[in-house]
Amino acid sequence: MNNDIAEGKWKQMIGKAKTAWGELTDDELTKAEGRADKLAGLIQERYGRTRDEAELEVRRFFDHNRDF
Repeated sequence: MNNDIAEGKWKQMIGKAKTAWGELTDDELTKAEGRADKLAGLIQERYGRTRDEAELEVRRFFDHNRDF
């Protein structure tokens, strides 16, 4: 998985990320800039996941949406 999503592509994917993690705000998702580490950190904090769980969720999300 590429840890960084191009900025333009990430802006398009924010809607899908919002569906996956509805408790994250648009501002938080924008600031994540498509970076897996930032997104995993937000998920870990907001949802109480372990770091490994959050990273797995993000990896699956990016893998599932790689053709977006």
